[in-house]
Amino acid sequence: MAVNPKRIVILVSRSGSNAQAIIDACSKESIQGTVVKLISNVPTAFALERAAQANIPSSCVDHKTFENRDAFDLALAKEIDDAAPDVIVLAGFMRILSGEFVEKYLGKLLNIHPSLLPKYPGLNTHQRAIDNQDSEHGTSVHFVTPELDGGPVILQAKVPIFEDDTADELAERVLVQEHKIYPLVVNWLCNEKIALTNMKAFFDGQELPECGYASD
Repeated sequence: MAVNPKRIVILVSRSGSNAQAIIDACSKESIQGTVVKLISNVPTAFALERAAQANIPSSCVDHKTFENRDAFDLALAKEIDDAAPDVIVLAGFMRILSGEFVEKYLGKLLNIHPSLLPKYPGLNTHQRAIDNQDSEHGTSVHFVTPELDGGPVILQAKVPIFEDDTADELAERVLVQEHKIYPLVVNWLCNEKIALTNMKAFFDGQELPECGYASD
């Protein structure tokens, strides 16, 4: 572990399998950082139980209890700031964040999206790939910018699409890859190997192509 490991906050809305992959990687010291807080916007999210099992502080900022998006974002920002993070990881966080919120943490915010961006931003990515008869699908880790799923890609992983695939089967295949590449990119940010500059992703000072590092 680094002498001064980076402080990581994870935001999650659901089960949190990607959060678990990051927690596990930190415990194995394959991420030079430590998860100092997990925050969910859903009181029943299993990710909160994952945090408890790992002795990680957690909190819930239930979006349903706020009058509007701005009020929710303010409360969420306070929870984040209380943990003083260096890195903020969206791990299945199913809320659209305001531009002002994103700008506040620009360069610290990572997200993973289940498609080969810029293909298929938004929801139902697996079924959309099948419906379009794509031969491959995958997942992308990217910096978060105000444009939804539009931040520069850092790393992608590809999987084949088979003729008889269902969306659920394809999703499971993609998820295996997510658990591999997300901890890797989180570690890159902790080690300052990657950076967001002028809305472009850089690795060791070199601008990355549209599909990220080692995209072939």
